[in-house]
Amino acid sequence: MSSPRKLSAIAAALGLEVRGDGEDIDITGINTLDAAGPNELSFLANPKYMPKLASTKAGAVIVSAEHADQVKRALVSEMPYMDFGRALSLFAVKQGHFQGISEQAFIHPEAQLGANVTVYPGAYIGPGVIIGDGCTLFPGVYIGEYCSIGARSVLYPNAVLMAGTVVGEDCLIQPGAVLGADGFGFSRTPAGIQKIPQTGTVRLGSRVEIGANAAIDRAVLAQTSVGDGTKIDNLVQIGHNVTVGKNCFLVSQVGVAGSTSIGDGCTLAGQVGISGHLHIGNNVTLGPQSGVIKDIPDNTTMGGSPAVPQNIFMRTVALMPKFPELFKRLAALEKKIEQIARSASGNSPD
Repeated sequence: MSSPRKLSAIAAALGLEVRGDGEDIDITGINTLDAAGPNELSFLANPKYMPKLASTKAGAVIVSAEHADQVKRALVSEMPYMDFGRALSLFAVKQGHFQGISEQAFIHPEAQLGANVTVYPGAYIGPGVIIGDGCTLFPGVYIGEYCSIGARSVLYPNAVLMAGTVVGEDCLIQPGAVLGADGFGFSRTPAGIQKIPQTGTVRLGSRVEIGANAAIDRAVLAQTSVGDGTKIDNLVQIGHNVTVGKNCFLVSQVGVAGSTSIGDGCTLAGQVGISGHLHIGNNVTLGPQSGVIKDIPDNTTMGGSPAVPQNIFMRTVALMPKFPELFKRLAALEKKIEQIARSASGNSPD
C-alpha cells in the first residue's frame, strides 16, 4: 500500500486547481464515486454518472469546471479521465520487490546486460542477448538467442521472446505473452502437409505494451513489426509478416492474418478479425467483432461482419429486430398479390 498524500500535493503534481472546502486532507487512495471514502479521491469523466456527485463520500473529486461546485472538494481538470490516470500513477504499487541479478537465473556468458538490470530467479537469457539499462525480467521469462531488449523494458512472468526478437525501450510485456513463435506457414502437398520454415523476426518499437497471453508470430522472411506507442490487449493474435503502425489499440481477441499492414492511430475493438494480405489505412476504427475482408482507406470507421461503413452497420442493426415482422408482412403481401393476379386472369378460386 502506498503512503497517504496531501490533496494539495496531488493537485501540485497534476497541475490542477483545488476548489471547495479549504481543508488540506490526506488522500490514501483512489476509488469510484460509489465506493470512495472521505480520505479517497474519485473522478467524473462520463456525464452518465453525474447524479452520483450528490451522494459520493469521496474526500475530493477530479471533475471539469462545470461540476466543481457539486462536490465538497474538487480538482478542476479539462480532461478528468486523463488526470484520473495520472493520479492513479501516484498511488500505483510497483509489481515486484526483488532487485539485482539472481544466482538462480541462467544467463549465458555471451549475453550482455546493461546497468541496473533486474533478473528474477528462474529467468533464462540465451547467448548473444543484449539487455538495455534498467530492464526487469520476472521469473520464468525466456529470452532466446540474439534477442535485444531496449532500456527500462519490463517482462512479466513467463513472457517469451524467441530467438532474434527485438524489443524497444520502455516496453511492457505482460505474463504469458509469446513473441517470435513460428508463424502458421504450411503447404498442402501430395506427400501431406509441409511446414514452411519461419526464418524472420519480430520487432517492437518503443513504449509498446503486449497483453497477457498475446502472440506475435515471427515472419517467414524479414520481420513482423509493431510501431512505437501501440498497445495490444490480452489474447491478441498477430500473424507472420504483419505490420502494425504507431499508437494503435488492438483490443482483446483481435486476430490479424499474415502479411496484413495496419496504419498509425488505428483502433481494433474486441474480436476483430482481419484477413491476410490486406492494407488498413491510418486512423481506422473497427467496431467489436468486425470481420475485414478487403482493404480499408484512411480515416474510416466500420463495423459488422463482413465489415461495412459504420452508418450502414448501425442502420442494419436497428432494422434487424424487425426482420421477423417484415418477413410476415412480405409473405402476406405476396399472398395478396397472388390473389389479385388470379382474379385478374379469371382464375379466382372463388
